[in-house]
Amino acid sequence: MAEKVTQTSSSSANIIVIGAGVVGCSVAFHLARAGARVRVFDKGGICAGMSARSGALVRMHYTFAPEAELAWKSHHYFRNWSDIVGGRCGFVETGFAVVVDERNATRLRANVAMLRGVGVDTEVVTAAELHRREPHASVDDVALAAFEPHSGYADPVATTESLAAAAKRYGAEFSIDTPVARIASRGGHASGVVDAVGRIHEADAVCIVAGPWTDALLAPLSAKIGIRSERAQIAFFKRPSQIKHCIYIDTIAGSYFRPHGDDLTLAGLGGWKSEAEANPDDFREANDDDFVAAVRTRLARRIPAMADAPYSRGHAGIYDVSPDARAVMGAVPTVERLFVAAGFSGTGFKTAPAVGASMAELILTGASTTVDLTPFGFERILRGRMIESPHEYEMGAGFGHKL
Repeated sequence: MAEKVTQTSSSSANIIVIGAGVVGCSVAFHLARAGARVRVFDKGGICAGMSARSGALVRMHYTFAPEAELAWKSHHYFRNWSDIVGGRCGFVETGFAVVVDERNATRLRANVAMLRGVGVDTEVVTAAELHRREPHASVDDVALAAFEPHSGYADPVATTESLAAAAKRYGAEFSIDTPVARIASRGGHASGVVDAVGRIHEADAVCIVAGPWTDALLAPLSAKIGIRSERAQIAFFKRPSQIKHCIYIDTIAGSYFRPHGDDLTLAGLGGWKSEAEANPDDFREANDDDFVAAVRTRLARRIPAMADAPYSRGHAGIYDVSPDARAVMGAVPTVERLFVAAGFSGTGFKTAPAVGASMAELILTGASTTVDLTPFGFERILRGRMIESPHEYEMGAGFGHKL
């Protein structure tokens, strides 16, 4: 259990959050709503990093039950955004399918049973049943699919900005374009941060939500996660108006895709080929030509009418990938009152609301109750006990990431 943070009457911020992406803004919102004084620092602006480049899927199919619970409880936020957070997140319900071949059929049945136990509205459907729902999909190579009727996608920028606006309504302050150079500590406790020009900002606790920059802040404290910065691309293709489809994670072809408005399809491949580790401050943000060709081919394998779909636009961003491709969330063992939420490995957007609620509870009370974050704790990294799902899928064609 993390040490409870005691509120004080100091005029400085009680809690400092480093990072103004979707997860950092969610943490700030939930802390501020609970009555904490919050200050958020970011080296850029609100939603300046990967959050703005997210595929923004809102789905709940995971193979690790605690992660599924985070997504399930976050799904409630997305569907009721204006009531819970305020503003808009741009959620669009499309339905969602994971398609598998025979090698993964038993795994899919086991995962759907687990997900239904968590509370997720999902079911196993045959290839024929999927085709009835999705008449434009080719299902000849599909053994089974898991279908979520109420999943969809959201607007990542609107989501992040509305969380920031809600945090501000509860009194949170944002210091943008203010890089943090290091964590300040006193007597083994985090006591604030030192910014890039040497100014000290005191706090009762600090939460690092800095994505691929997280380890640079942890390293001087002998607490590196081992995050790898991985460049990931998504592309948008023009879709004929008569073609409709839901969101897919295609474990056979090795791709994911979703509709985007009425006339575009967004598609990605996870980590599709080996590259040198990316520099999050200096990387190619445009799509590679061979990526565009590869993702279109894999998209067309599932939706044949998209075989000649014109490329509209695309971009790349940086995933912060942990050693087991699962988020690290909780107290940092080497420094009291220092917390971290990083290494999301491409899953941060869809779980951000529940992550923010759970982290706020952990920081303020010593225990997370929205979702128990213990399985995601830092200790597993230090002990080399990585998360392994009992029914992890074999992903096709170098998809690059776990589910």
